[in-house]
Amino acid sequence: MVMSKSNENKKLFSCDDFLKKNRRGQVTIFIIIAIIIVAVGILIYSFYPQIKTSLGSTQQNPQSFIQSCIEKDITDAVSKISAQGGSIAPANFIVYNNSNVEFLCYINEYYKNCQVQQPMLKQHIESQIKNQIDKNVDACFASMKSSYEKQGYTIDLKTGEKRIELLPKRIVSTFDYSLTLTKGENVQKYNPFMIVLDNNLYELTAIANSILDWETTYGDAETTTYMTYYHDLKVESILRGNEGKVYVLTDRNTGNKFQFATRGQIWPAGYLIPTL
Repeated sequence: MVMSKSNENKKLFSCDDFLKKNRRGQVTIFIIIAIIIVAVGILIYSFYPQIKTSLGSTQQNPQSFIQSCIEKDITDAVSKISAQGGSIAPANFIVYNNSNVEFLCYINEYYKNCQVQQPMLKQHIESQIKNQIDKNVDACFASMKSSYEKQGYTIDLKTGEKRIELLPKRIVSTFDYSLTLTKGENVQKYNPFMIVLDNNLYELTAIANSILDWETTYGDAETTTYMTYYHDLKVESILRGNEGKVYVLTDRNTGNKFQFATRGQIWPAGYLIPTL
């Protein structure tokens, strides 16, 4: 059967019309979707704070807030103390690598062994860190209180004891503050607040105390003995003439250091040191 030319043209026209209408329909749909997306974006932007509040993500968790506020202060204090023999502001020190390194064992006489200057070294370091961060801790808790009050919370904040502890492979800072957040029927309580810093100052301090025992008894310490027993430890003894010497303890894995100075068994200039 042969289709007439007029019928063929009609069929072609109907297909073209259908395609054109389909394209217009698609464009219309895309325009409508674009308008909806823009409208939703405007709504989200306008009501974002309220949406965040309803989702419970408008603020950091109080523990996270305090940690982010104070952790760097603790790290900086530990770094400075470790470079200066355990004190923030050493009174009796030797300058080494631009640091005032405190004498932990010292005597201002010839021929004699030194005497320990910080018999409670671990406790001394803990108190030094605490004193260094004390004001910043209070400022951080005040800042957190203000932040929550601006978000409509009723705040009950009670201050408490601050403790710094050197423990195996870590330094733990505990703030025995009590915080209660209230908004409507929602009540949240937090106590205590803790920050744990990965640092082996505890172990390095123990090695330092052992070296000080050698210094007070024999006038010197054999550094290779420590490195034989502790393969991850590097112990350096840097002589500074009549000024004394600087011990540098380094953890080869972490790079953590503790350095301190000693002065004992000093001989007058020109004196021939006896040998066995």
